[in-house]
Amino acid sequence: MSVSTALSLQERAYELARQDFEHTIEHLDSEEACSMTHSELERMLEKKGRELMRKLLQEHLDNRSPGKCDEPVCGADGVERPRVRPQRRKLETVLGTVSVKRSGYGQEGVESLHPLDAELNLPDERYSLELRRRVAEEAAKSSFDETLESIGKNTGGHVPKRQIEELVKRAAVDFDVFYDTRHGSTAEGQGTGSVLVTSVDGKGVAMLTRDLREQTRKAAEARAHKMGKRLSKGEKKNAKRMATVATVYTVAPFVRAPEDVVAEASCTLARTPRPRPERKRVWASLEKEPGQVIEQALAEAHHRDPEYEKTWVALVDGNKTQIRELRRAARENNFGLTIVVDIIHVIEYLWAAGRAFHCASGPELENWVRHRLLEILRGKAGLMAGGMRRSATRRGMSPKAREPVDKCAHYLLEYSPYLRYDRYLSQGLPIATGVIEGACRHLVKDRMDVTGARWSLTGAEAVLRLRALRSSQDFDEYWTFHEAREYERTHQVFYAGGIVPPTSASLSTVNRDHLKVIK
Repeated sequence: MSVSTALSLQERAYELARQDFEHTIEHLDSEEACSMTHSELERMLEKKGRELMRKLLQEHLDNRSPGKCDEPVCGADGVERPRVRPQRRKLETVLGTVSVKRSGYGQEGVESLHPLDAELNLPDERYSLELRRRVAEEAAKSSFDETLESIGKNTGGHVPKRQIEELVKRAAVDFDVFYDTRHGSTAEGQGTGSVLVTSVDGKGVAMLTRDLREQTRKAAEARAHKMGKRLSKGEKKNAKRMATVATVYTVAPFVRAPEDVVAEASCTLARTPRPRPERKRVWASLEKEPGQVIEQALAEAHHRDPEYEKTWVALVDGNKTQIRELRRAARENNFGLTIVVDIIHVIEYLWAAGRAFHCASGPELENWVRHRLLEILRGKAGLMAGGMRRSATRRGMSPKAREPVDKCAHYLLEYSPYLRYDRYLSQGLPIATGVIEGACRHLVKDRMDVTGARWSLTGAEAVLRLRALRSSQDFDEYWTFHEAREYERTHQVFYAGGIVPPTSASLSTVNRDHLKVIK
């Protein structure tokens, strides 16, 4: 091929896009454009610009077609595919709909292979991976209806609501593998605070009856409402499945005295700036049992501190299953773990007990709670439990009246091994579960607790995974990993040796610096 021929092909490349660009410039100088407001100009240029980019993309794909190979195309089944047929497919992208003309390599009795599809890493369905990414990000933030509206407004693509739900599920399939693979890399906890915190909690999600856990599903199916249109007192409209929420992070020690905590809680002392959680990862699962999520959390912690050089802390709200699983894991893996029951839950029990002695709100109630909270923070939970029971007995309280007192005392005694706040504070350990409480709210409640919504298990799990990736600031890294996995699943696995033969270079992409004169 001569230099002049190659240059001519280069000049003709993207001709439609060039014409479209020139028309846009002409339109900007027209009377109509000159009478537009700035907002109208922005909207007009955005629309025309997106169409221009779609044409550029279409012409680029046309230039790379038909994607023929100079070497034999052989499948993973060992069968060579010598028959070549041009085939065309539609592709929905963030710029609009384009078509891809590519060569299909086949043989009788076997599926055709399309090397150009592999070169472009096209999915096996209509929607491009970049459009999938936009759908996944939007669906993680807001409802599927709002995702549909956002995609329609902010991209040139069109994705029906049912397909949005399916794309969200596909987008989240590599969540566990992504983190498992990352655990095989360099530890992440180096250079961070010396306290390594793991925390677990639960949050209910309204589910379709078929996707409830077996015991809950049977109870829901057996539940009979007294009225047809309204719920009676104590009746529930939808049964829920509990999502287990977990977080792992590191933080610098923050040493305090019990008096400081009480003063801050009473607002008599300004809140002292405290170290921020570092490299916080949060996630939630409806599919996995609590024990499995706890195992994942401890695996994440071990990945960050494989030599157990940090102080390991587990913050819980008193859930016995969580405590049992944490103790078992620590015992079986022979590492030190300090389990701390959240001080906020203790305070709630104290307020309930205090109101049994002081019905009216006021200084007496506040002083009663403040005194006992201070003593509990000094490590005297057992003494406070016994004292409030004796006070209730001396006052001759009825069993009903003293019920919150007995509940509080029982809680303090039952969890006393995990209420050694004097030690925790002197070591600078956290004693409140604010991080996991916040995760339950923004990860689960803010998105899943939509009025009237009932979730399928697979749909809810996918949305929780995507929200977790965004909250942990891992979404971009995950998507790169996900696209690589899609390439392996959709293309690489179908070729002999996992090697996709290269397609012939398009004339329009020839580098002018490498042109040679053919005499």
